[in-house]
Amino acid sequence: MGVVGAGSWGTTVASLTAVNAPTTLWARRSETAAVINLTHRNPEYLGDMPINESVIASASLVECVASADVVVMAVPSHGFREVLSNAAAHMQPGVPVVSLSKGLEAGTFARMTEVVQSVLPNHPVAVLTGPNLAREIASGQPAASVIAIADASMGATLQSLFATPMFRVYTNPDIVGCEIAGVVKNVIAIAAGIARGMGFGENTLATLITRGLAEISRLAMAMGAKPLTLAGLAGMGDLIATCSSTQSRNMSVGMRLGKGETLEQITSSMSMVAEGVKSSPSVLELASRHGVSMPITEQVVSVCRDGVSAFDALINLMTRSSKLEFE
Repeated sequence: MGVVGAGSWGTTVASLTAVNAPTTLWARRSETAAVINLTHRNPEYLGDMPINESVIASASLVECVASADVVVMAVPSHGFREVLSNAAAHMQPGVPVVSLSKGLEAGTFARMTEVVQSVLPNHPVAVLTGPNLAREIASGQPAASVIAIADASMGATLQSLFATPMFRVYTNPDIVGCEIAGVVKNVIAIAAGIARGMGFGENTLATLITRGLAEISRLAMAMGAKPLTLAGLAGMGDLIATCSSTQSRNMSVGMRLGKGETLEQITSSMSMVAEGVKSSPSVLELASRHGVSMPITEQVVSVCRDGVSAFDALINLMTRSSKLEFE
C-alpha cells in the first residue's frame, strides 16, 4: 500500500491500512518523513497522536508507489494532478487508485476520480469518504466510512484493506454522489462556521445543515447521483461532522470569517488547506451548468472570493423570496 500525502488524513489512513498491509507514506518534506520514522508521530498535523509503528515514511514518491498494490492519493485538489502525473510512470499497470481528496480541479471543474481517469485511464479508481475527522480516528474512536467504486469485487477488496475493528467501511457504487457530497459539504461547513463566528446557535446551525444537504442533493442528483447516497455516510454523515466540529478546517475558516477576519489573514496562518475556499467557485459554476440553485454556496463565494461581509451575506440569504421547502 502506498499513501501519497502525509497531512492529517493521509497519515491517519496510512496508520489504518498498516493494520492490514505493509504501508509506505509519502511526505513531501524529508524532515517530516524522518520525524515519522523516528517517533511514530506527525506533530505538524496530528500532534502527539501515535502512528502505527509499521508505517514507513519516505520523501521518495517513487519508493512509495513503485511496488504498491494500491495507491491512495491524499493530496489536496490543487496539487492532485501534478503529483499523480509524477507518480504515474512508476506505478504498476492496473493498480487501483483511491482518492481521499474532497475538492474540484480549478478550471476543469473535474472531480478527483475524473483526474485519475485522465492521467491513468486503465486503472480502477475509488473514493474513500465519510464523517472522518482525522484526529478522532487517529485516537482510535469508532467511526465509519464509504469506499465508492463501480466494481463490486474490487470494492470488497479495498474494503478489507481499509477496515479495522474501530473503523467500519461500507461499499457504495455511487462514485458521483459520494464525491460531490464530499466537495460541497466543505462549502456548507464554511457557512456553518460563519454562523458560529457571528454568535448564532443551534437553530441556525440545524437550518444551514438541512438546507445545505438540499443543495448537495440537488447538484449531485443532477449529475446522476443516487438519493440514498446523500442520506448516508458520504452525504448527511460527512456534512454533520464537518459542520459541527472545530476540528474541521472549513468550519474553522468560517468561524474566523464570521468574527471579522479577512480570508488573507486566515489562510496565511494555516498549514493545511481548507478545500471549501478553493472549491466554492467551481461548485457554483457546476451548479450553473446543471441549472441548479445553490444560494448558500453563492453567498460563501461572495464572502470568500468577492469580499462581501459575513453580515451582508446573511442578509442576502435570509431575504430571498419565499418558496416551497422542496421546490
